[in-house]
Amino acid sequence: MASVGRGLYVVNTGLWRYQRPVTDPDECKRCSACYMYCPVGCKIELSTHYDTDLDWCKGCGICAEVCPANAITMYEERGDE
Repeated sequence: MASVGRGLYVVNTGLWRYQRPVTDPDECKRCSACYMYCPVGCKIELSTHYDTDLDWCKGCGICAEVCPANAITMYEERGDE
C-alpha cells in the first residue's frame, strides 16, 4: 500500500489474480499487442521484450490471447511465490 496523499492509498491489486502471464523473451516480437490490450496497463517495455508488472496484473489472460507470437503463457498462481 502506498500513500498518494491526504488519506488516499493505492493497493497493489495483483494479489487478486489466480494465474500469471510469463513472457518468453526469445519468442516476443515486441509488437506491443499485449501492451495495447492490457486493461490495467501493467505491461512493461524492456529492451528485448514486454514483461508484466505482477504488482498490478489481474491475470485476465488477454495479453496471452492477443499475442500473435504466442510468447505469453498463463500459469496458475501457487501462492508461495
